[in-house]
Amino acid sequence: MLQTGSHAPDFSLPDADMEMFKLSSLKGKVVVLFFYPKDDTPGCTLEAIEFTDMEEEFARLNTVVLGISRDDCISHAAFRDKHGLSVGLLADVEGKVCEKYGVWQEKEFEGMHKMGIIRSTFIIDASSTVRHALYGVTAKGHAAEILQLIKEL
Repeated sequence: MLQTGSHAPDFSLPDADMEMFKLSSLKGKVVVLFFYPKDDTPGCTLEAIEFTDMEEEFARLNTVVLGISRDDCISHAAFRDKHGLSVGLLADVEGKVCEKYGVWQEKEFEGMHKMGIIRSTFIIDASSTVRHALYGVTAKGHAAEILQLIKEL
C-alpha cells in the first residue's frame, strides 16, 4: 500500500474514449485518483456522480479527478453516458495500476474470499507526491471529504 509522502507511481491507461492517458501529463496540478470496484453499481455510481457534481469546485483548486476500475473502455463509456459523468474514467483491465497503488486486495463477501478493488482514493500534489492515501473509503459523501482535504493542502 502507498504511504503519504511517497512518490505517486506513474502509469498510462486508456480512458472511456480509448485515448491513452499518462499520469505524468498532469504534473503541476493536484490529482485525485479514486479507485472503485465496478461500473454502474450503486456505490460506484453514487461516488462518481458526487465527484462529477463537484468537478467545478475541484477545477477551481487546480485539481483533476480521475476514476479507475478494471472495467474496459466500452463499459466506462456506457457508464459515463448513462449517468452524465464528466470525471475521467480510466480502464485498468489488467490490474497493473491497481496493484501499484495497493488497492487490489482480498475481499470477503457472504463468507467467500476473492480478490477485488478496495474503494480507495489518493490525493497527489503538483510535484507528484501522495499527500493522502485513503483505503476502504465509503462512497456517500466521499467527494466532499476529498474536496475539504484539498482545500487544506
